Amino acid sequence: MSTAGQPYKVAIVVDEGLPSGLAANTAAVLALSIGRQVETIIGPVIKDGDGSAHAGITTIPIPILTAAADKVREIRNDACTRDVELLVVDFTDCAQKTRNYADYGNLLEAATGSEINYLGVALYGPKKAVQRLTGSLPLLR
Repeated sequence: MSTAGQPYKVAIVVDEGLPSGLAANTAAVLALSIGRQVETIIGPVIKDGDGSAHAGITTIPIPILTAAADKVREIRNDACTRDVELLVVDFTDCAQKTRNYADYGNLLEAATGSEINYLGVALYGPKKAVQRLTGSLPLLR
């Protein structure tokens, strides 16, 4: 997926019941995962007036929103079933319960949909589609 030529948007939604540290970690994991999959979302290195290089950062805003846990699940499930092409990245409690990616994968593969608790979800896609799913949610404070 690319941001080239279209009005695309990112939104991250975290469970409003999470402690601030876990909410920050959830948002960081989701943002990093979106950044890896969307090559045009990170800008180039920029040198300041003294010639010191500054690594590229995101080229579009990434609002961090909050919702009740059941709403996070609903947004994730709705986004996965939309006709519009959306990149959906979720962060579950399976990740919290494990120390490495292999164990995370094993735990997630063994879980049914109803057993998975979503701590957050990130959406990337056409602005209108992302807005429809997240437009009424408040910012994380």
